[in-house]
Amino acid sequence: MPDTAAVIETDIPARLDRLPWTRFHTLVVVALGITWILDGLEVTLAGSIAGALQESPVLRFDAAEVGLVGTAYLIGAVTGAVLFGYLTDRFGRRKLFFVTLGLYLTATAATAFSWGFWSFALFRALTGAGIGGEYTAINSAIQEFIPARFRGRTDLAINGSFWIGAALGAAGAVLFLQQGTLPPDWGWRAAFGIGAVLGLGILMLRRFLPESPRWLILHARPGEAEAVMEQIERRVAHATAAPLPAPAGGRIRLAATSRTPMVRMVLAIVRDYPQRAVLGLVLMGSQAFFYNAIFFTYALVLTQFFGVPSASIGWYILPFALGNFLGPLLLGPLFDLIGRKPMIASTYAISGVLLAIVGYLFREGVVDARQLTLCWSGIFFFASAAASAAYLTVSESFPLEARALAIAFFYAVGTALGGAVAPWLFGALIGSGDRGAVFNGYLFGAALMIGAALTELAIGVKAERQPLESVARPLSALGD
Repeated sequence: MPDTAAVIETDIPARLDRLPWTRFHTLVVVALGITWILDGLEVTLAGSIAGALQESPVLRFDAAEVGLVGTAYLIGAVTGAVLFGYLTDRFGRRKLFFVTLGLYLTATAATAFSWGFWSFALFRALTGAGIGGEYTAINSAIQEFIPARFRGRTDLAINGSFWIGAALGAAGAVLFLQQGTLPPDWGWRAAFGIGAVLGLGILMLRRFLPESPRWLILHARPGEAEAVMEQIERRVAHATAAPLPAPAGGRIRLAATSRTPMVRMVLAIVRDYPQRAVLGLVLMGSQAFFYNAIFFTYALVLTQFFGVPSASIGWYILPFALGNFLGPLLLGPLFDLIGRKPMIASTYAISGVLLAIVGYLFREGVVDARQLTLCWSGIFFFASAAASAAYLTVSESFPLEARALAIAFFYAVGTALGGAVAPWLFGALIGSGDRGAVFNGYLFGAALMIGAALTELAIGVKAERQPLESVARPLSALGD
């Protein structure tokens, strides 16, 4: 039996958007943004220990198997994103960001006890499922808590924190893989404990975060939404020691129900906003291929073409991670000030052009391992901001009722089309030992990024400093 709609009039979105930045918003960023740090940690560990997995007396992976376990992680992430995306819209942001973190903790700890290729691939897939689910629950909650004027820079900075995790993973690989530090075959196992320790700590912080009041309103729970909103306002007023400004926006009227049918959510994405659906697919797919092609297999490039020892890979990942983190952090404010379209288009285009140039230098053999790493750091200063902006675009461009599902859908399709194939493909190209073949792969990635830039210029969404309800009208919104 369908739920009966309750007509609710509220000013909660306007009250959330008018708040000044305080410790409450910092708590939201830290407690929820850990997702990206954990993903960066997992991806970097997988790349940094590639040589150790090949040298392991138990696993003895070849180059293709190293690429396949990266693909297994991404397939798990896609599956988790879709499943938990629907559940996040159905049962709430808060419940799911505990479930997904719990799955991640269990699976990454289990990876340390892998006994062969299939067990390792299975545990990596489950770890990816936890991280994919985290993306949907976390990005939904962040979007709905952060005031509109800070949304772009905050989202980019949080997504860029992936590279804090990457730096931790690289440092952990250097520490645990150094010869003599741990017994043979123990180093890569110990490295996976880093994520479990971080995740356990963040569980405590998440206890202090409420459910999204926007989600509560949409699901016909106005009393709970008002109680949460008043609690947030008290915390903010106490932190600022000053009266809160009056809401700038008006009230909205909603025909809220306890749930939105799955079919209606899907139609909201693909039928109501077809241009935005195309844009999301292009942005997510191109950046997924670009990133996963290079980052998942960079350790293989260093060992295969430059003879870098597997225990030293982490030293090359650290400057790479620094460029990736600084890009979204420093460029992020411009996405709110200059606007989404010019900044997204320029970061995608610059990334593509630079990749083609550096790929040519690699093919000609005129750069050594250190110089190539510095080149990647420069490229990904822009590419990291571009990739973060793709997540920003899909998470703010669709109605609130389908927000988590939209994030899951575009992440899943983009990753399946662009990301899951890339590690396997580049693993095979690198395994051939032919620099020209690897360069051709880089050119394909560059073309995808430049094509995405042109797509953004043509149909991009001007969402800067706009309330979420103005960027995409809620499905349950009523006329004045």
